[in-house]
Amino acid sequence: MTHPTSRLDDVVHQRARLGILALLAPAEDIDFQFLRDSLELTDGNLSRHLQVLEDVGYLQIKKGFEGKRPRTRVAITREGREAFESEMKTLRELVAGLGNGSATKRRG
Repeated sequence: MTHPTSRLDDVVHQRARLGILALLAPAEDIDFQFLRDSLELTDGNLSRHLQVLEDVGYLQIKKGFEGKRPRTRVAITREGREAFESEMKTLRELVAGLGNGSATKRRG
């Protein structure tokens, strides 16, 4: 039997990217500044993580204007939602495994 950690997505599992997807999952789209402030990231750091997620198809970045001010909005894709849900399912399996004593069993 394969251990659940083998199903973790290296792209999603990174702390900032997991946070981005967690914020996006229940929303239609979210403003760049809200993501930056919520996750306590710099503009450059957030931009890099968004680029990684966009490159694998997990989100879309929409640039536009509100009045004369440039705005960047971010939306999760179907693939991104599926990847996030899969990651959460795997993490729940890992946590559930801790409660059944398997972490303390030793093989002889």
